[in-house]
Amino acid sequence: MSNDVSIEPATIEDLPALTDLVVDLLGLQDDFTPDPVLQEMGLRLILEEPARGRIIVIRNQDRILGMANLLFTVSTAMGGFVLIMEDVIIHPDYRGQGLGTKLLDEVITFARQKKFLRITLLADKLSSDSQAFFQRNGFRFSTLIPMRLIMQP
Repeated sequence: MSNDVSIEPATIEDLPALTDLVVDLLGLQDDFTPDPVLQEMGLRLILEEPARGRIIVIRNQDRILGMANLLFTVSTAMGGFVLIMEDVIIHPDYRGQGLGTKLLDEVITFARQKKFLRITLLADKLSSDSQAFFQRNGFRFSTLIPMRLIMQP
């Protein structure tokens, strides 16, 4: 199965499938309440303005199997451009086939080609499986901890 896949940037036509994946992902996390309208709005903001980031998808001929959301920013600590990687998910029906590793390899290749200096991600504290996956692929824990202030509309 995993040999018959392609990895490429998402397009606006992919928005419904991407929204479904992000809604599923947020349903697994305690910090978020899934809202398809909000998830679609956020994804659209990225897809419609490539300077903000890229959404990389892995697909077979029938459907999107997974995605990674890459947001572009600048790090003063690194002195250059860095990626914030969010929404990394493989559809549950396709996990355990090496697709996540293929997707992550493509993200790392993209980052190197574009001369990004770091990839930062937030892994779910409650999911030791996702943490172990990222560690197997070279990511290390930081001594920094996330903090946030939610701005209500």
